[in-house]
Amino acid sequence: MNRTVGKGLRLAMLVMAVVALTAFALRIYDAQSKPDLSPWHTFVPHELDAYELDAASWQDYLLAEQALFASLPDNVYQRLDDAERVADNRYFADSPLNASRFEWDWNRSYVLEPDGEPKGAAVMLHGLTDSPYSLRHIARLYRDAGFVVVGLRLPGHGTTPGALTNVTWQDWLAATRLAVREAKRLSGDAAPLHLVGYSAGGGLALKYALDALGNVELARPDRLTLISPMIGVAGYARFAGLAGLPAIFPAFAKAAWLDVLPEYNPFKYNSFALNAARQSYLFTSALQEQITTLSERGGLQDLPPLLTFQSLVDYTVSTPAVVDALYAHLPANGSELVLFDLNRVVDFGPLLGAHAKSPADLLPPMPRRYRTTLIGNASPRTLQAAARITEAGATDEQLTPLGLAFPREVFSLSHVALPFPLSDSLYGLQPEEPEDYGVHLGALSVRGERGVLLVNMEALQRVTSNPFYSYLVERLREHGGYRRPNSGLSNTRHLPASALPLPE
Repeated sequence: MNRTVGKGLRLAMLVMAVVALTAFALRIYDAQSKPDLSPWHTFVPHELDAYELDAASWQDYLLAEQALFASLPDNVYQRLDDAERVADNRYFADSPLNASRFEWDWNRSYVLEPDGEPKGAAVMLHGLTDSPYSLRHIARLYRDAGFVVVGLRLPGHGTTPGALTNVTWQDWLAATRLAVREAKRLSGDAAPLHLVGYSAGGGLALKYALDALGNVELARPDRLTLISPMIGVAGYARFAGLAGLPAIFPAFAKAAWLDVLPEYNPFKYNSFALNAARQSYLFTSALQEQITTLSERGGLQDLPPLLTFQSLVDYTVSTPAVVDALYAHLPANGSELVLFDLNRVVDFGPLLGAHAKSPADLLPPMPRRYRTTLIGNASPRTLQAAARITEAGATDEQLTPLGLAFPREVFSLSHVALPFPLSDSLYGLQPEEPEDYGVHLGALSVRGERGVLLVNMEALQRVTSNPFYSYLVERLREHGGYRRPNSGLSNTRHLPASALPLPE
């Protein structure tokens, strides 16, 4: 009997070894089919880690950040081969997309100071592979309302995609704590504190607020605004660590990457390191576990009100996780979930995927402990939009016209669209701003012959600005209480791009 068991065990181990080796070989084959890595993939700028960030001042962080950007010319710009010295490469020194050429480099951390004494403090937290550019409009809104605004560049961002191969979510959270410390130092202990987080930044804002519930050394936020928050991610991220194992051998370095793509966006990475996916999974797992644990213990009662903006369809983060893993656990504390529906006048019929479910399939039955607002077509035959509002504890719905409409060519919003107005210079569908960042990605028409464009057509088809941005602004004003914005950049303070040594 023991011999039979032993033989069975050896056979099982052999089968597992064969399966593991096969998977390893397939992963190597897949990785080797990717384009060759470039200097912006292989150069990893040195960032402060979580331990160093917790001991650092804001000025320490800005000085370390300045050193990061000062290292790019020697380690990236000047190491490009001839094929990489092209106008559509943000890492080519003479490219119109190179952010070091701009009057203002939104890849970097910044502080916006109001006229007079601050009425409060706001911290802006951007998303994964992103930069402080993504929340610049909302930052100005807060500044013009009298708030001092700290816009944080999360570690691993704004420099090279390779920086995301060697960063942890604990580093991002430590940087968030640092930004909050600076915001409170500038505004004073008695001033209200607001956190605004987009994508991964939304998850970080929430995680900080949860940590502050049990830690008297952390300043508690008074308001949280989450935009497309990363509460849950796609299931493949669970296996990102295993998928990257072949990269321990230098010959298979490309296995550390999920995507190796051209870098034509001056304020966002297109290439995606597997470590970034793994950190996303580890972070959202820790976040969801903390939410559940605190909820079971009644520990969420002191959580500040949440105002969350989320597209019903989101390719990057999980919309169901926002509902089921977050809002289902919230107390009746004045929180609200705003969902942007599909443009249902555009009849795609059987072409819509199964994930394009209706709001009724996503939301729990009424009554709910939080307010829900659904932005969609006012009727099945009009592009005009309306808000369908269900108050917390109510079982009826109110219909409020918005005076806004879906663009006919837009069938839904997206993860990346929400924080950008249609006028945004880079992402807007109708760019009208005076800034020129080398390209108008949101306004490009992708109707034409295949093989003509240098970039992925699918990426350009994704809507990158929000036709309902003015509604989002009004809701932010209600949530935080501020006046109308202007577009100036006076009283803005950070280490400017002009302080960086430019490549020859």
